[in-house]
Amino acid sequence: MSASVENDAEALQASEAQNNVLRLRAILNSLSKLNEAGYFDQVENTIAELVTFLDSILEAALSDPNNENQKNNAFEVLSNIYQYICSPVDQAVVDVLSFELPKAVSKFSSISNRFSDMAISIIDQLIERCGPRDMHSSLCSALTYSSEMTEASNYIIPPLVGLSKVFMSTQRRHFEQARVAIPIILNVLKAVSLGSDDAETEGVFERAVEIANSIYAVCTKLEGDANEKLRALLGLYVLQCTALVSGSINYKAPSCHSIVLHLSRFSSYCGLSYLNLVTSYDVDAVASFVFGDKDSMSCLSFVKHGAALSVIWGYISDEIAHAGGEDLSAFKNVLLSNQIKRWQAIGTLKHILSSVNLPWELKKHTVNFLLCITDGHNSRKNEDEHSEWSTHMPNIYSALQAVKTVIMYAPDTELRKNSFDVLKRVLADIPISQRFDIFKALITNTDSSSMIAILIDLIRREMHMEICNNKPTGNEVLQTGDETFPELSFWNPSVLELVELVLRPPQGGPPSLPEQSDAVLSALNLYRFTLMTECTGKTNHTGVLSRRNLNKAYNEWLLPLRTLVTGILAENKNDYDQLAVDTVCTLNPMELVLYRCMELVEEKLKQSTS
Repeated sequence: MSASVENDAEALQASEAQNNVLRLRAILNSLSKLNEAGYFDQVENTIAELVTFLDSILEAALSDPNNENQKNNAFEVLSNIYQYICSPVDQAVVDVLSFELPKAVSKFSSISNRFSDMAISIIDQLIERCGPRDMHSSLCSALTYSSEMTEASNYIIPPLVGLSKVFMSTQRRHFEQARVAIPIILNVLKAVSLGSDDAETEGVFERAVEIANSIYAVCTKLEGDANEKLRALLGLYVLQCTALVSGSINYKAPSCHSIVLHLSRFSSYCGLSYLNLVTSYDVDAVASFVFGDKDSMSCLSFVKHGAALSVIWGYISDEIAHAGGEDLSAFKNVLLSNQIKRWQAIGTLKHILSSVNLPWELKKHTVNFLLCITDGHNSRKNEDEHSEWSTHMPNIYSALQAVKTVIMYAPDTELRKNSFDVLKRVLADIPISQRFDIFKALITNTDSSSMIAILIDLIRREMHMEICNNKPTGNEVLQTGDETFPELSFWNPSVLELVELVLRPPQGGPPSLPEQSDAVLSALNLYRFTLMTECTGKTNHTGVLSRRNLNKAYNEWLLPLRTLVTGILAENKNDYDQLAVDTVCTLNPMELVLYRCMELVEEKLKQSTS
């Protein structure tokens, strides 16, 4: 009985497969007859019928992934389409089919590689029959359509393969055709990189490398302005692809390394040296040169990331560096010896550290590279740091913000520690006269109490170093502006402004405790250090010893803070749950420093006569 049922099912499926092929042939024959009769309005309806039919075949094959008969039926339909196009059918019919078939058959790629290969064969035949120039727009349209596909990563492979062949086969206007297609390709690659798994993305980017190979092959045949513009376009494409593949395929996967290696081989030809990429590569200028007034930046949103990543991949892999024609040791030496170029490099590498799409492993290598080029022995003797600094300040500041984020959120202790070293080194590389302003901006734009504490402690260290480096001998008294001692950049009234920012926040009232306890403790330590140092040195660079500032600190900062701290400690004194114990342990050190600050202020107020 079961064998009979099975035989009936097989017969039914065989009949269904035959009916599908017969219906397909009927649609195609109808298409030929309507075209011969000149009923062009009905031709469009028949094309729509064909697309609907193919969609139904695809849906049946996908509805039951384990049903091999349905898959075979679908493959038989595609095979018949291929045979039809290869037959001596009227060229006008093929031309009409060329607009819709690339989209319709590429959808089948989501079933398996066998279907993808057949879709590629159909597109190849359309290119041969219709010519590469006419198929260019059809394939671009097919890629644009991919934004509506749920299985876009597989879908776009046949159109990508087709476009790589179109580029190679086109006889003229190569740059113009590439300029139209590349933004479409990059937008599709970006969509796929953000929404597909590694296995699917690998195949897409392998085809993306074929696009680069095709453009390179065309470039080598062109001269003059066409060559220059196409090379610039290839460079933009390579950098964007490098960024996308770095963020979408597992960093340790051999395929990721292989794709980046292939992309890096175009760098030298496109003039993308590591030094150029991190110091002078202007995405906006190159894009304007390539696209003119056309707004294409949406497709190039990760080019700056790609510029930074190209360097870091070379740092990770000697093979990749050699493929790009780079001498990494010489490159690092240039950055070590030239402060301006080092600043520019730091400003470029920030794009990796600030990206949410890139893996921590690449950020770790970026931090290690920054340690290499900021070794603490950088020379600035022959450079006008004051005039140059204003140009580079925005990039350095945003780079420090990115490093700060890594310190706060990196999952690994070593990475956080190394990032902290980078933070200190980059800050030390900033002109001393400008450094305090950067500290202040970083603190003002930080929400993390622990990070604010770290930055305030670094300021205290800078102040200590200034005093030690400018310590007078004998009976000399340290005076700001004295020719014997350079100006003390950190010893100024702005220090008290930072203390006030923490102890009396702009929104009013004392700080929130215990949430802000780290920042408050550091601010109190900074205030105590400043007060004691000014007293010992018999100076008042910060104004901390003026009666007005002493009263302000005592009445507006310290007293309200004491009231808050003692109140919280009293509430938790007899409570032994973990939260209460943690709160007491957190506030006890702060209480000790707070009372010491109050004692010092009270003592100075008694001595003060002004």
